[in-house]
Amino acid sequence: MKTTPVTAADLAKSVLSVPPLARRADLTVDAAENAKLLDHLRSGGVSTFMYGGNANFYNISITELKTISELLIKLSRDTDWIIPSVGSDFGKAWDEVAVMRDFPFPTVMVLPHKAQSTPAGVATGIRKLAERYGKPVIAYVKDEGYVEAADMGRLVKDGAICAIKYAIVRNDPANDSFLGDLVNAVDRSMIISGIGERPAITHLTKFGLQAFTSGSVCVAPGLSMALLRAIKRGDLKEAERIRSLFIGLEDERDRHSPIRVLHDAVRLAGIADTGPMQPYFSNFTDPSILSGIEKAAKGLLAAERAATAKAA
Repeated sequence: MKTTPVTAADLAKSVLSVPPLARRADLTVDAAENAKLLDHLRSGGVSTFMYGGNANFYNISITELKTISELLIKLSRDTDWIIPSVGSDFGKAWDEVAVMRDFPFPTVMVLPHKAQSTPAGVATGIRKLAERYGKPVIAYVKDEGYVEAADMGRLVKDGAICAIKYAIVRNDPANDSFLGDLVNAVDRSMIISGIGERPAITHLTKFGLQAFTSGSVCVAPGLSMALLRAIKRGDLKEAERIRSLFIGLEDERDRHSPIRVLHDAVRLAGIADTGPMQPYFSNFTDPSILSGIEKAAKGLLAAERAATAKAA
């Protein structure tokens, strides 16, 4: 498992998967099913595993963060890079980074906390968390007005941040003045496109980002990695073709809930039994919603298998 400081090369070498966390009926974490999902991701060449929103780290306890971190280390392989998350509120994150100092992870991601915050306060909080942790952290920016680009630049310069996950959704990802400000304030090799496959081509070609995160990669890791490679070699026609295969599942996620849909999609596709969601989230029960998720997930998995068979 990677334990060395984070570099731009680390960020660029793999799609940064953001998997759900499989649980048993009693809500305890299921080691066997999480191992299945990790193996599926590795089968497509994915080596980076970011446990954040899709794993519902928003709602885990500090005690469980320690338990999950111990499990992830046991499940890891030498080539894996595992990124846990802390927060989202400052008080919880403050206690969690103290716990995470005892683990060999090179960084943690600070989950966004928009509702009760100010931009200056967020910047100060991230700085204080990095100081307490003793290592630079990954900042997660997913809302307009959450933090200022200039503050991000200062935090990077001072060594408090090793990467930024950028995930503000735009109707047109090419028209994004804040991302433009961010790449002027921060070395763009440190900024990760954080909204999956949908805006990845634009983010990597127009703004020069070098990597993207994905939840749907949990269903089709080989295709997601193929998309990253196609963008980097400039084959945008092939990139658009691959990207289109993800839109069905991404539409379901956007329509209902990115986190909840992915959790059920992995199970409905037969990849791993993700089980019940940790409160305050809940699984879908509406048959029509579940049917739509299952159709999209199985369709994407079929495309993944077809691509694998063709390559063989």
